[in-house]
Amino acid sequence: MPALLARCRRWLRRSWTAAAGTALTTVATKATVSTAAVLALAVPLLVAGPADGAATASGCRVDYTANQWTGGYTAQIRVTNLGPALNGWRLTWTYGGDQHVTSAWNATVTQTGHSVTAVSTDWNAVLPSGAGTDFGLQGTWQSADPAPTDFSLNGVPCDGDGTVPPTTPPTTPGTPPPTDPSADCGSAVLCTGFEDQAGTSPSGDWRFTAPDCQGTGTVAVDTVVAHGGTRSLRVDGRAGYCNHAFVAATTDLSSVGPMLYVRLWIRHTTPLPSSHVTFVSMPDSSQDGRALRVGGQNGALQWNRESDDATLPAQSPAGVALSRPLPTGSWQCLRFAVDTTAPKLDTWLGNEKVPGLHADAVPTQDVDQQWLSRTTPPRPTALRLGWEGYGTGDDTLWFDDVAVGSAPIGC
Repeated sequence: MPALLARCRRWLRRSWTAAAGTALTTVATKATVSTAAVLALAVPLLVAGPADGAATASGCRVDYTANQWTGGYTAQIRVTNLGPALNGWRLTWTYGGDQHVTSAWNATVTQTGHSVTAVSTDWNAVLPSGAGTDFGLQGTWQSADPAPTDFSLNGVPCDGDGTVPPTTPPTTPGTPPPTDPSADCGSAVLCTGFEDQAGTSPSGDWRFTAPDCQGTGTVAVDTVVAHGGTRSLRVDGRAGYCNHAFVAATTDLSSVGPMLYVRLWIRHTTPLPSSHVTFVSMPDSSQDGRALRVGGQNGALQWNRESDDATLPAQSPAGVALSRPLPTGSWQCLRFAVDTTAPKLDTWLGNEKVPGLHADAVPTQDVDQQWLSRTTPPRPTALRLGWEGYGTGDDTLWFDDVAVGSAPIGC
């Protein structure tokens, strides 16, 4: 308990609250339109909120769900083919604001002026009639970030003819095509979609654990929300200092290297708070078993080293701005690489390498200067997924399609 109180005091000294310009605004609430209303009005286009859009047609449906913050946004886009089967697709739209796409995953996205084009990849090019696929993007904006409304699929506008499209509840995740080559775990020592979990409590290669102290946080096997297949791990994380709730893999990672690569899909419901939280914890033999942690603080993703409370990036406004929020309400591919021969690591959200979550041999102010004050290479020995809070903030999280190995693992 004294060590826990000391950690809390360190957090209180380190935490800051952005006065303006750094608040994360989550805008991902879908509109609900009754079947009767759509048929009666023959509404060709449904738009929900300033940063959500849904276009329907006899040939296609597009669901555009955005998470925005001052100066930036991510968008999860699902395109459903309601016409004849397609082998290769091209989705176009026009931004009405000054949005600029900076990166994308599961599609090749280009932008010219306000016009944006997303082209299918090799693994999601085939869209049978009635099937859908998801891709995502990240971008910047300055003055306005309205949702686009003029989607076209292979040159055919999604402008509708009164046909009622199939609906997808916001909590229902997309399922990646089983032929996606980047989802192959290759030679990974740990690779699971949790389909072997038969009951409601984690079992077999995954066990419940509550490092330090246990409270009201819970973990369970979920058969309603999943990224791939029919199962995932659900964590109901609770605020406070003694509500630690994790699932720990029994796989020994102490010999994986010299690079240790982790890939996981994560979905959560509440934006990362200003206080420090952890959702990935790896016991580290170089810290006498204390954890190398991935979580958030000040609304953005961060690394934290338990032994000295060092963070990556530094918890300054400039440092946090180089990280990224973890979008809510959609599945996100989170990957990281840990060098076990030097205090180096890298982190990717989707296919974007996050600049503030990069540590190399050259200390950089506001990024890894504090992190590199310790020169001992990390040596993770296990993987734990869950929730550990050090202040305010509940969250519900799901984990799926987890892999760990000594070679890069794609999303």
